[in-house]
Amino acid sequence: MRSDNLHALPDDLPVPQDDGACDHLPGMHLPTIALSATSGESVDLSRAGTPWVVVYCYPRTGKPDQEPLGGTQAWNALPGARGCTPQSCAYRDHHAQLHALGASVYGLSTQDTEYQREAVERLHLPFRLLSDARLAFAGALRLPTFAVAGQVLIKRLTLIARAGRIEKVFYPVYPADSDAERVSAWLAARKR
Repeated sequence: MRSDNLHALPDDLPVPQDDGACDHLPGMHLPTIALSATSGESVDLSRAGTPWVVVYCYPRTGKPDQEPLGGTQAWNALPGARGCTPQSCAYRDHHAQLHALGASVYGLSTQDTEYQREAVERLHLPFRLLSDARLAFAGALRLPTFAVAGQVLIKRLTLIARAGRIEKVFYPVYPADSDAERVSAWLAARKR
């Protein structure tokens, strides 16, 4: 049984360092890959129709009744791993603002769609989560990953694209629950 709070971030989390693993991304085009969405459809991010597309990549959301991969202590010790639920909730809380700025928001992880669907319902997310379970999207963009308990997960990062081209990358994202506010501020500055 899980004993920690999925909605709160501990004060003593290790801070992830910028290892340069996303330096190649600005200017790249989003790959033409159909990703399974929690809405039941497939989404090709390269063809999204809004002016801005925000894709926050996260390792994996937890469930209240389950320990994270490797256990809570080990998960918390991984720089940048902890915070998927607070990050998703922050995007939920900033969704109207981001939409008003012309952005579509998507969360992306390697979890399967069924697992993600539970998170969408439990957290009341007004946007779709996308499954990159086969790491096709991550591989095409050479996104940074890490392995835990035999599973390959995407490191926490956020892509902002316009017309299918990546304009901005936030990496590393820390703390996770400040990401949506940072993205909103960046988009608002572009609107002026």
